[in-house]
Amino acid sequence: MAEPPLPEVPAEALPDVLLTGLLFYDLVLTGLDRPPTPGEEIWTGGMGCGPGGIANLAVAAARYGLTTSLATVLGDDFYGAYCRDVLARREGIDLSLSRTAPGWSTPVTVSIARGDDRALLTHGQEPPYAQDELMRGAPAARAAVVHLGAEPQEWLGKAAASGTRIFADVGWDPTERWPTELLDQLALCHAFLPNEGEAMSYTRTDSPAAALARLADLVPVAVITLGREGALAVDQTTGEHARVEALDTEVLDATGAGDVFGASFVAASLGGWPLADRLRFAGLAAGLSVGRHGGALAAPGWYGIDRWWRTTGRKDLGLRRAYGFLADRLPADPGPPVHHAPVTPHTL
Repeated sequence: MAEPPLPEVPAEALPDVLLTGLLFYDLVLTGLDRPPTPGEEIWTGGMGCGPGGIANLAVAAARYGLTTSLATVLGDDFYGAYCRDVLARREGIDLSLSRTAPGWSTPVTVSIARGDDRALLTHGQEPPYAQDELMRGAPAARAAVVHLGAEPQEWLGKAAASGTRIFADVGWDPTERWPTELLDQLALCHAFLPNEGEAMSYTRTDSPAAALARLADLVPVAVITLGREGALAVDQTTGEHARVEALDTEVLDATGAGDVFGASFVAASLGGWPLADRLRFAGLAAGLSVGRHGGALAAPGWYGIDRWWRTTGRKDLGLRRAYGFLADRLPADPGPPVHHAPVTPHTL
């Protein structure tokens, strides 16, 4: 049965950030010295759970006070109900564009986190609603975040035509063919934020700097993340070039750190910050997130950034020099403490 058309959204209710993508229920295991072998049982030192996938971006954006609208598919199972409750009730994310699919199971990912990386095991099927169907009638927004795929999405062109600034990322190509045609979609985008491996592979270059130069010809704002080496970027709209170092942090779980970086860069961009400050802010947020379990619920938001600045950042001369811009940009009220992923008691 066809669903009724979505109600029109008043102009004053337009979202700051519009998102669509696949939602997962994430179960994260930490504290492993080595991966298990067939027939072996290993007890882990920690475990956390929470929404994942596109939820990583949605929660990270909402925790900066950005009105966030998410179009996704949820299963009519425990995992879907749990994710809906966390996202809508606890995080205040608008799910009016989302659909619950009868008889469809919410995808579940088990993440085995070890050091700076993790291995993923996922169970799930293709969702019964395509992104273009979910985004039918979606309002314009100040920004949209999209994960580029091999096939261009129709809604992307409509959003760009409405004045929405598109911030795009891309994933690892399991075929390792890295089709350059994917980069044609950047003509619709305001910013592109791949990691160094993705950037070099898609541009057929042999260094992040060369990849950045190539991407700068295709999109107004090009950002390449370098993991523990930080990030580099160019903003053609302002003429800025920047390279910043990453915050030195201990990694518990790197799940979703790239999404937290992306959402934080969007938040700083909507605030009109200088490019170097945008990169440092996004890197700081990602660095703080890897000290917690999971992706979505590890996002620090204003509360976490404010707490880090007051307890650590402003007390260290080097950090104060690098992140001193926070003193003028942190909100007077950073909000209540954020909810982190439920974890086993001995890892708290």
